[in-house]
Amino acid sequence: MENEIIVGLDIGTTKIACFVGMRAENGKVKILGFGKTDSKGVEHGVVKSVTDTAESIRRAVSEAGDQADVDIDEVWVGIAGQHIKSRPSHGSIMIPADHRLIEQEDVDRLTSEQYNTMLEPGEEIIHIFPQQYIVDREPLSREISPVGVVGKNLEADFHMVTANVQNLQYIKYAVQDAGLHIKGVVLEPVASAKAVLDDSDRDAGVAMVDIGGGTTDIAIFHDGIIRHTEVLPLAGNAITNDIREGCNILKKQAESLKVKFGSCLVQAVSENDVISIPGIRSQAPREIYVKTLAGIINARTKMILEQVDYSIKLSGFHKKLIAGVTLTGGGAQLKNIKELCELITTTDTRIGIPNEHLSPDSVSFADLAHPMYATGIGLVLYGLEQAEDEHEEDAPFETQHVSSSAKNGSKVDIFGDMEDVKPSDSTAPSKEVQPTVPTESEKAAKKAAKKGGGSFEKTISGFFKKVFDEGIDD
Repeated sequence: MENEIIVGLDIGTTKIACFVGMRAENGKVKILGFGKTDSKGVEHGVVKSVTDTAESIRRAVSEAGDQADVDIDEVWVGIAGQHIKSRPSHGSIMIPADHRLIEQEDVDRLTSEQYNTMLEPGEEIIHIFPQQYIVDREPLSREISPVGVVGKNLEADFHMVTANVQNLQYIKYAVQDAGLHIKGVVLEPVASAKAVLDDSDRDAGVAMVDIGGGTTDIAIFHDGIIRHTEVLPLAGNAITNDIREGCNILKKQAESLKVKFGSCLVQAVSENDVISIPGIRSQAPREIYVKTLAGIINARTKMILEQVDYSIKLSGFHKKLIAGVTLTGGGAQLKNIKELCELITTTDTRIGIPNEHLSPDSVSFADLAHPMYATGIGLVLYGLEQAEDEHEEDAPFETQHVSSSAKNGSKVDIFGDMEDVKPSDSTAPSKEVQPTVPTESEKAAKKAAKKGGGSFEKTISGFFKKVFDEGIDD
């Protein structure tokens, strides 16, 4: 897999960004092209207007493709939104009598059976993360794969992530209308973690918090495994709206104030500093105290971080985060947010910047080494690792070695068998789609990771075969 080019598409609430990248000689990701535009048609991470979103995607992709001098036809897409849910699952199977040892197909079958789990109507599994394997009621350490172990009963605990079928379909519509195909869908905090965390962070225990425009995404890792995921419906836009209403100014002015003069700590700003805001038409300029601005930002940011702290404690891993909290996303650029997070969570905090995985010869390196681009760069990293896994699978047997899919899991095209049904107007259809139950052959199509041990993070994309065979009523 030489010079493989991967395209990541971050469809956010405030921006849509496209990244074209490849593996650099130093093992990092080299960004060849980058495009960004204001996001239209997206609210809280969910596509609302297919037409508006498609136009924003088209602009960002065109800019990135022109800069990289490549034609873009397929993309890795990040998914977030408050429709994302997670839940634990437990599975158990008997090992066939003719298997002297536990084989990979046994691990695959155990994982595939998790797709029989009862879900709420309209939900589909998009990721499955193994937590712990148990053989004949004896838990295996994370360093040991169940493959090759002697046993008659194989059990495992899983962490499952689900998404709303309709919202996934709206993403498909928008990407298709932009003239593109979806290579794969990745939960955004999983992608962001690729860009701002390393193996030592995941092993030690870390809570990665991505504060975007519409949502705050949380992913908790411990012992190298993703243990907890959650999407909160509050983020940077809520802070901007509070400033707009509290200071009675335009939204554009509120966003500018937040970025240039805002602080998360009231005590960190001067008592007498004043900002002058130009009036509209013949109105006199409006004066706003920096301390007033800081008070508004502090109140909302504190609320967001308190919810983050609650989520971390609810996960049960709050006392196991040796690497603390890593803040990333556009919201992480707020002044003094690191200090406020440490006050609320009583945990060491750092700002996660994707520069450690970014090759210095990337285009606009200084601009891209910014928390707001963690998801997009992470999507490219994720896609590169998947492409490398597929290359290893296709290699001759004598040249194969343990694949990095042991960490990333295998990919299934969740949109590959959807009918190309288009909504009749510019907005997403309102009637909910009910998914059909996958057949046994479809379940078998879901690929598990190459290595079954509890020492790795394994991701399996959901599979929507025949979900849309009956189409959608207008």
